Amino acid sequence: MRKGLRAMALLVLVAACGSGNFSAPRNLDDACSIVKQRPAYLKAMKASERRWGVPVNVQMAVLYQESKFIGNARTPYRFVLGVIPMGRQSSAYGYAQALDATWDEYREDQRRFGAKRDRINDATDFMGWYMAESTKRLGISKTDARAQYLAYHEGRSGYARGSYRAKSWLVRVAAATASRSSSYYVQLKSCHKI
Repeated sequence: MRKGLRAMALLVLVAACGSGNFSAPRNLDDACSIVKQRPAYLKAMKASERRWGVPVNVQMAVLYQESKFIGNARTPYRFVLGVIPMGRQSSAYGYAQALDATWDEYREDQRRFGAKRDRINDATDFMGWYMAESTKRLGISKTDARAQYLAYHEGRSGYARGSYRAKSWLVRVAAATASRSSSYYVQLKSCHKI
């Protein structure tokens, strides 16, 4: 009886260690609440800010828009005839909703072959890297959440071509991302996190 109980306890412990908490924090409109609930998020974003120069509030606003802070977020399925699933809309995955090819480019460029899109440290480092490259190649300020989001969503080539101009919904989303970035900045200042 005791051996069985020990084996069951060990199994529960191993299962608990392997499971990730990918749920979103509560109250996503309050940056102070987010970082209080998930201090690892702030630590990861500050590390990315130190390395790449992209402010925490800009990273937070893009994370909100891309995944609502859900680590294993995926794009929805596409359906044929409304019922037959035909795969996902894109390969975007994780906190940063990085596409397979862009994620592979990052891992190769930074020699971070073990990086995972569903780990907050890796996701924020990726975002910092991507946005720093957008600054270098396109001249976008690292504090300009609107333009950084447009380049992030459309890709740098799409941004350079102005592809977003034909997508009024995306221009609205980018404006909302910039507004959220500003709100997060004020909130983080008020709770002394930046």
